[in-house]
Amino acid sequence: MQPTEVTEILNQPVSQELLARDLTRLAYIATDGTPRSIPIAFAWNGTEIVLCTSKNALKLPSLRKNPVVALTIDTEVHPPKILLVRGRAELDVVDGIPDEYLQMNGSYEMTPEQRVEWEAEVRSLYDGMVRIVVTPTWAKLIDFETTLPTAVEELIRQRAERQHA
Repeated sequence: MQPTEVTEILNQPVSQELLARDLTRLAYIATDGTPRSIPIAFAWNGTEIVLCTSKNALKLPSLRKNPVVALTIDTEVHPPKILLVRGRAELDVVDGIPDEYLQMNGSYEMTPEQRVEWEAEVRSLYDGMVRIVVTPTWAKLIDFETTLPTAVEELIRQRAERQHA
């Protein structure tokens, strides 16, 4: 997929709505060769998806060994809206708490007092974190109105051919 095609998909209003959510599922291959899919908070900065994790997270050796990842961001309503993204994870070890981590956890329902307590707890727990930066190299938006899963599109095409035969 060409970068301009990826950008076109990610710039669609439904994609932008999904990229403003808090949670994605990160899929990667563990060091033992088995697949993993984990929920993780994220932030979209307009060109990259940024995930943050502790420096001792078990996913880090896996991502260092094989940085190819897939992400799913979706809704829980019918019809679902789904954004599928693929890319490579780049790991950036940082001192302190990355701004993206504080930003991505900002839309959870917390009172201002809870927010202050949460941030103090985070700052006391982490002396640094790892930013997992994913630049999308492939994307597909499925909204069940203008776009469908590829297999369903194929079934619709086959049905139309049968009806016209």
